[in-house]
Amino acid sequence: MTTYLLAGGGTAGHVNPLLATADELRRREPDATVLVLGTAEGLEARLVPERGHELLTIPKLPFPRRPNGAALRFPDALRRTIAQVASLIRSRGVDVVVGFGGYASAPGYLGARRARVPFVIHEGNAKPGLANVLGARFSPYVGVSFAATRLPNATLTGMPLRREVTALADPGVRAAARLEAAAAFGLDPARPTLLVTGGSLGARRINATVVASAPALVDAGWNVLHIAGNQSEVADPGLPGYAFVHYCDRMDLALAAADLAVSRAGGSTVSELAVVGVPSVLVPYAVGNGEQRFNALDLVNAGGARIVPDAEFLPERVSAELVPLLGDRSRIDAMAAAARSVGIPDAAERLVQLVGRALAGDGGGRR
Repeated sequence: MTTYLLAGGGTAGHVNPLLATADELRRREPDATVLVLGTAEGLEARLVPERGHELLTIPKLPFPRRPNGAALRFPDALRRTIAQVASLIRSRGVDVVVGFGGYASAPGYLGARRARVPFVIHEGNAKPGLANVLGARFSPYVGVSFAATRLPNATLTGMPLRREVTALADPGVRAAARLEAAAAFGLDPARPTLLVTGGSLGARRINATVVASAPALVDAGWNVLHIAGNQSEVADPGLPGYAFVHYCDRMDLALAAADLAVSRAGGSTVSELAVVGVPSVLVPYAVGNGEQRFNALDLVNAGGARIVPDAEFLPERVSAELVPLLGDRSRIDAMAAAARSVGIPDAAERLVQLVGRALAGDGGGRR
């Protein structure tokens, strides 16, 4: 019986592919032991136990980016945490570690190296994070979500997604889910639907611009399904045909309903849009290392999405470009086909195959 240790967390972008991979491991090996290494503060603290997996916690160790007291304490704290992880690996009989980025991943990789067990890296963004850049120096088993990701020994696996989402690649499954979504969100099933989402917390620019443009969008003959986020600062415009929610725990239904999306460009979001075949207007988050703009490039280059910079996503841009697009059904259908052409619905299976190579010690794989 194999024991897997999946390391990662902090945000949904790390936790969701971790959980999708855990589910695929359990599906293939029902008697396997799947452990998760994370922190007590991240999203994994709630989501991992909810999915029935055991969570092992380590201290949250942000990499210091300026010379201060935290930077002086960091090396000793990291050494202690690596030793803790190596001890966990030995005591729990872990056969392989799989990391997804985030605070737990670097200690996971270095602990695996100390304990002399193989480790696999999955990078969910086109522009890799620091933990995975470090880990890729020491492992030949590196899975990436996007073809443009620059990491040594990279194998294109795609982004592991929940089976509820990947099932929507089947037209029959999606058609049935669209009817369920119309009932769940109060949408007119005779109208096409514009999905608007900025993630679980919301996106200030997207929310403000779409609410200001609500009458024009509804008057174009479309439903609007607006998932505003838990920290949104906008209110429901209260228009017929405009469904406004703060949080959605059935994103599979939201994606099934969508004929077009306005969205941020997180790695999981972009991958879901591609797999389901939802054309999109992507408004990358303007803060950070710019990874969202790079995440969007495969979809944009294929013709399945357009990029609008955050600062330019204003009501006048909606009137000039988005509203006319809503009236061009042939263009939307072509964009949907282009989006599907770059989707990877079997990403979880591909990553688990890479994990199998690590267990077999075959030297990894390249794209």
